[in-house]
Amino acid sequence: MASFLTSTLYSLSLTLILAASATANLPFSTHFVETKPTTTRKMTRLHFYFHDIVSGKNPTALKIIGPKSLFGTTVIIDDPLTIDTKPDSLVVGRAQGLYAMASQHDSGLLMTINFVFTYGKYNGSALSVMGRNRVFDVVREMPVVGGSGVFRFARGYALASTVRYNLKTGNAVVQYNVTVMHD
Repeated sequence: MASFLTSTLYSLSLTLILAASATANLPFSTHFVETKPTTTRKMTRLHFYFHDIVSGKNPTALKIIGPKSLFGTTVIIDDPLTIDTKPDSLVVGRAQGLYAMASQHDSGLLMTINFVFTYGKYNGSALSVMGRNRVFDVVREMPVVGGSGVFRFARGYALASTVRYNLKTGNAVVQYNVTVMHD
């Protein structure tokens, strides 16, 4: 019985090694024999407000790294996304991720954020945004680099414009207009 198992394992190992070496010299594209063109791409436009709350009893943005200068300051967020500028308006999702002051020369943030939707037909879907946000520009454009759920294979852009910023508290409301192509 032991010799049978040994010879079976040896044969299986040899088969796997031969199969691996046979495909090792093939070009990458031959591993994916069939390429199908997609013609069912959809365009979706979204409009919502991002509430960045850094003060009060329940902040949604917390500084996790705060060096002596602004450069390097990093904030983690779980900000509500609403349909209106008022904080008590309908919440349609959350902005979850982080932003960091990535420029030593101007107010350029690195934004790495997932817009996670919790309402309506986009409930359970998300869009991923990663890019530069020059916060003092009237309108900032950032790339949408991916998505999940309804937004699988998403590509597009997000336009952000500050509606309100409170110098005393640091709280902000930012309008987002997002355009994405997806499957």
